[in-house]
Amino acid sequence: MPVYQDGTLRLYGVVGGDSYWEAAFSASDVVEALAEHGRDNDLTVHINSPGGVVSDGVAIYNALIAHKGKVRVEIDALALSSASLIAMAGDEIVMRTGALMMIHDPSGTTSGPAAEHEKTRNLLDKIAGQMAGIYADRSGKPVEDVRAAMRDELWLTETEAVAQGYATAAEAAQITAWAAFDYRVYAKAPRALTALAAEKGWKISAPLAAHVASLEKPAAPAASSDNKEPTMSDKNPAAGATAAVNVEEIRASAGAEAIAAYKARRGAVLALDEAKGRETLAETLLETELSVEQIKAALAAAPAAGNGLDIQAYENARAAGAGLSAQPPATGGDHGWGKVVARINKSI
Repeated sequence: MPVYQDGTLRLYGVVGGDSYWEAAFSASDVVEALAEHGRDNDLTVHINSPGGVVSDGVAIYNALIAHKGKVRVEIDALALSSASLIAMAGDEIVMRTGALMMIHDPSGTTSGPAAEHEKTRNLLDKIAGQMAGIYADRSGKPVEDVRAAMRDELWLTETEAVAQGYATAAEAAQITAWAAFDYRVYAKAPRALTALAAEKGWKISAPLAAHVASLEKPAAPAASSDNKEPTMSDKNPAAGATAAVNVEEIRASAGAEAIAAYKARRGAVLALDEAKGRETLAETLLETELSVEQIKAALAAAPAAGNGLDIQAYENARAAGAGLSAQPPATGGDHGWGKVVARINKSI
């Protein structure tokens, strides 16, 4: 959707327009919109975003800080991860009823010897320190306290965000839609969001579909009568879908069915004779949408050692999906999946 509409900024979707998400906005989009709006004019910024690439988030934050007119930020539903960083640029930060904000540490991946991993760790620590300074300036909290909250992954309701200084007001206006996103990539995402993502089939990419296995939070999935395919800009979900994600359910519900289905599928695959000696490949193929029979065929066609897949590319995608990787994942090439598909087509 266009970033600039009717004299306002609408930052709906994933932060980082050059990423692999279809619904996304970039720092360049925002800078162009600000130029069109006029730097001296007051501005309202609407946010409904699950986060994204940290460099774009920082650039957008600084662009809004530099804007001469008054900036009013309204969190229409979600300001997670780097999107919460953008929100801190507002002279006013208003949370809608039922809206959520989340802050956490940046993430990234590295391949190579220990020295390379240490370089990445040092870089992430520096990025996290810069982010903590921004959150601390807004909230009035000590930087050390903010860093502790970021490490723990802090989720805030509208009243909590105001009480802790991350927002200036909570407005009694109900949210109308949640951004379509696989919230299961976040370690402590509210249970209703992970359940909604599972129910709606919201996925970042096929390799991330099985990330739900890391969530050991048994409970009943949220119910919904909305059968329409969701989009980032969908502002009129069915009443059942909206009711399924309220503050109470965010604290109470979970996506147990998706977890159970993954566990059953994983057990079936690892029990295959074809998985013997190919366990690494089997685990990797589990993180796709292939059926058990298709995985069996791929394993049968593969050598017993090595899997021919670009694991680093997958890890980069997973880290970016977690909300705050230092760089977006690569978009070109099939990262070895073409070989697997060819083997499957040959074997079945």
